[in-house]
Amino acid sequence: MIYLDYAATTPICEEALNVYQKLSIDIYGNASSLHDAGGKAKHILEYCRGEIADMIGGKANGIYFTSGGTESNLLAIQSLLNGLPKTKRHFITTAMEHQSIHNCAAYLELQGFDVTIIQPNEYGLITEEILAAHIRPETGLISIQHANSETGIIQPIQRLSSYLHNRDILLHCDAVQTFGKIPINTEDLGVDALSISSHKIHGPKGVGAVYIRPDVPWKPVYPHTAHEQGFRAGTVNVPGIGAFTAAAELIMSEMDQQISRNKTLRAHLLDQIGIRSLPVTLAADTSQTECLPHIVGCFFHSFEGQYVMLECNRNNICISTGSACSAGYHGPSATMKALRKTEQEALQFIRISFGRHTTAEQLDKLLHTFTALWEQKKGEFDIDRRIKAFGRQQA
Repeated sequence: MIYLDYAATTPICEEALNVYQKLSIDIYGNASSLHDAGGKAKHILEYCRGEIADMIGGKANGIYFTSGGTESNLLAIQSLLNGLPKTKRHFITTAMEHQSIHNCAAYLELQGFDVTIIQPNEYGLITEEILAAHIRPETGLISIQHANSETGIIQPIQRLSSYLHNRDILLHCDAVQTFGKIPINTEDLGVDALSISSHKIHGPKGVGAVYIRPDVPWKPVYPHTAHEQGFRAGTVNVPGIGAFTAAAELIMSEMDQQISRNKTLRAHLLDQIGIRSLPVTLAADTSQTECLPHIVGCFFHSFEGQYVMLECNRNNICISTGSACSAGYHGPSATMKALRKTEQEALQFIRISFGRHTTAEQLDKLLHTFTALWEQKKGEFDIDRRIKAFGRQQA
C-alpha cells in the first residue's frame, strides 16, 4: 500500500511504540498517587511537559496534556473564554477552521456567547483589515488556524497576534497541522494559546496538548477537576504522553531534512503533472500565499474527487478528498467555499500529503494512476448534474 494521506494521520514510529510499551509495563502508576509508583509516573510526566514546552518555545507550566487535537481546541477555547470578564463574550473564528472549532463555536452560541465566523481574502488569508471589520469592544478571543489541513495555506499569525494584542484580545491557534512540520515558537508567533496533536507526527492516537501562556488567566471547563492543574478531567495517560514526546523528539530532529525532502517531492509531483499534461491545478495560489510543503491540495478537473480517491484506493494508493458527504451527495467543504471556489471545482478537490516514508517512486505510481484515469476518461461524469442534485437536496 502507498500511503499519501499523512495530513489525516500517521503510522506510529518505532521509537514512540517502544516508549509506550516500556512505560505501560514499567511505569504504570497513577501520576497523582503519592507512593513511589506514582512518583515515577509523575517524574516522566513532568519531563515530557518540559520537553514539549521547549519544542514550542514555551514554559513547562503552560503545557496541559489532552486526548488529542479536538479536545485541545475545545478545552483551550472554553477555558480562555471562562477566564475573561463577562463583558468579553464575543468570539471570532474563521470559515476555514477544523470541524472541532466550528463545533465549539456552535456550542458557545448555545451558551449565550456571540460568535462571528469571518471569511478570508481571495487568497485564503486572514488580514488585519478583515479582523478590524469584525472586532468589537466585547471581543475577547479569536481562534485562527496556523495552517489549513486541505490546502496547506499558512496564516500570518505573528502579524495578526501583534494587531490583536494592541487591542487587548487573546489569540488561540490550532497548530495541529504545523507542529513538527515547520518551526513553531510561541513567543515569536505571539499566540496566547496553542493546540497540538500526537498522531499527526507518528505518535499514538488519543494524545495531544494545549499550551497557554502562564500569564493568561483561564478557568476550567469542569470545576473541581484535579488533573492537569484542573484543565482536564481523568487519569493522565503517561505512556501515551511519553510516546508522544518520543515521536516529537524524533520529528524535531528530522525537521529540516524533512522540509527539504517535502519540497523536493512537491516539486517532482507538480513538474510531472505539467510534463504529463494532466488537468490538475493547485487550490492555493502559491504566488500569494505560503503553504506547507507536504500538503498538495488540488483539483483534478473533469473528475469528481471522490471518484479519483476511490480509483487510487483500487490501486492501493491512499489519498483524500475535501468533499463532505451528506445523504449520499458530496457537498463542497467549508474551506473550498471560503476560497470562493465554484461547486464544480470543490467537487473535484483531492488532497495528497507526504510523510517520513514518502518517496518519488510512490508519487510516480500515483501519477501513473492519474495518467491512466485521464487517458481512459473512465471517471468523467456530468458534474453539473451532480451539482443540481445537491442543490435540490439542500433546498
